[in-house]
Amino acid sequence: MKPGYPHFDYVEGDPRYPTVVDALDAAADLQPDRTALICGDRQLTFAEYRRAVAGMARNLAGRYAPGDRLAVVMGNGIETAVALMGAYAARMQTAPLNPGYTDRELGRLLDDVEPVAVACSPPFAERVRALAGAGGPEILTVGDGGIDLWPWAADESLALPAERPQPEDRCLMFFTGGTTGLPKGAEHVHSSLDYFSRQTRAMWHFEFGGETVLNVAPMFHIWGHDFTLVFPLYIRATMVIVPQYRPDLVIDQLVRHRVSVFAGGPAAIFLGLLGSDAIDGADLGALRHSMGGGSPLPLDLLERWKARTGNEIMEGYGMSEGAPICLNPTHGTRKRLSVGAVPPETRIEIVDLESGTRIMPVGERGEVRLRGPQFTIGYRNRPEETAEAIRDGWLYTGDVGYLDEDGYLFLVDRKKEMILVGGFNVYPREVDEVMMSHPAVAEAAAIAVPDDFHGEAVCLYVALQPGAEAGVEELHRHAEANLAKYKRPKTIRILEALPKTGPGKINKLGLKALEAEQAGAA
Repeated sequence: MKPGYPHFDYVEGDPRYPTVVDALDAAADLQPDRTALICGDRQLTFAEYRRAVAGMARNLAGRYAPGDRLAVVMGNGIETAVALMGAYAARMQTAPLNPGYTDRELGRLLDDVEPVAVACSPPFAERVRALAGAGGPEILTVGDGGIDLWPWAADESLALPAERPQPEDRCLMFFTGGTTGLPKGAEHVHSSLDYFSRQTRAMWHFEFGGETVLNVAPMFHIWGHDFTLVFPLYIRATMVIVPQYRPDLVIDQLVRHRVSVFAGGPAAIFLGLLGSDAIDGADLGALRHSMGGGSPLPLDLLERWKARTGNEIMEGYGMSEGAPICLNPTHGTRKRLSVGAVPPETRIEIVDLESGTRIMPVGERGEVRLRGPQFTIGYRNRPEETAEAIRDGWLYTGDVGYLDEDGYLFLVDRKKEMILVGGFNVYPREVDEVMMSHPAVAEAAAIAVPDDFHGEAVCLYVALQPGAEAGVEELHRHAEANLAKYKRPKTIRILEALPKTGPGKINKLGLKALEAEQAGAA
């Protein structure tokens, strides 16, 4: 198998849907009485789900034109799924936004999106209304006291609009970091969601019409969106929605609903579950597949999860600009610490960090660039950043990695997070993994700090395992025993917990801000 080329083909006989709306239509036709969505004590069958989406679509289509943008500021829930799907059926483009953003952050994104309306969960409606101001987008409260989807779900006369979106139509955007400091919206068309579903199914052989999936990632994130709305519809799976990540609640839902596929995501999610008392004695016998991505998964975590649940965490790789990029297959070679092999119709090359044009040999590190039909068409309102990221048909990821002789991709770090110590490249992920091999360390995150002599130095933040004890000096000794001198942390700081982003990744920008405060105080 040639490194960087697809290792697996589509599954023969798998359906292809022009849009996710057509996937919902098919699911409701084929298994109308199967439970589609569960959230707490509420649920919808596929037939009810289609009717609720049809009601939302008709509501939106009566107000707005095809191609108009709908911002969505909602927590995870059935209403969020219906609002997003209703917008797609109404041929609108959505921009799911993080409700946890500050007013400054959220206001800037609303200005960038220029939506005709904002769909809000009730707790966020007044705040968004104040940010929008007079003459701004219409505020649609979805849920208690606002738009009520449940009468639509019960109305058997409702059908999806006959006029459907086209595969090449814009359907959504996910916001990711920008070089200007303002996040940039990676725009996607409907066909990219179909490719996501079929490529994922090519690598992860889940059953049609028989799986129960639980996902904890927020729907404003590509993992949460695609594993709540898109892929479960494609395979007609029952989707268990957890409104907010709490380890005890997640374990309860895994057991209660006999979940077969856990779309866990970043390492922090699995660490939280393993650290919860609720996992002791929990019957996880129905769990057959656990999926990971979004952050490095250390070897110790992989081994502990396998010992407790009996199944491997299948690591994958995606980004706001598109997914999947690589996946470890359920039916082939799985390599721990690798993000997997290339799915159908996707190409990966490792290129030099300086010019981005010289292809690196097998085993040598460089920037990951890729091409495939599942990726963004560009960044909204960011022509210069689009031109920088997409060159000659290749999407430059900013990730540093290498391909092994079997074509499996190993990620080393983010290009922009690489630390330059006296002319030597230090990859924070390597430092993090070494420090997490210490038995007392639960999480570790290395960041760059200014250094008068070397230009930059490594500063390490750690959180300890519950009940564990380890001092700074002990951790320095562990670094000395396992890292070359230039890679060792100059400073180690111990926190009760490391700050997280909405999707559960360690917030290194937050750590850099904290370190700046520490330096200022000194």
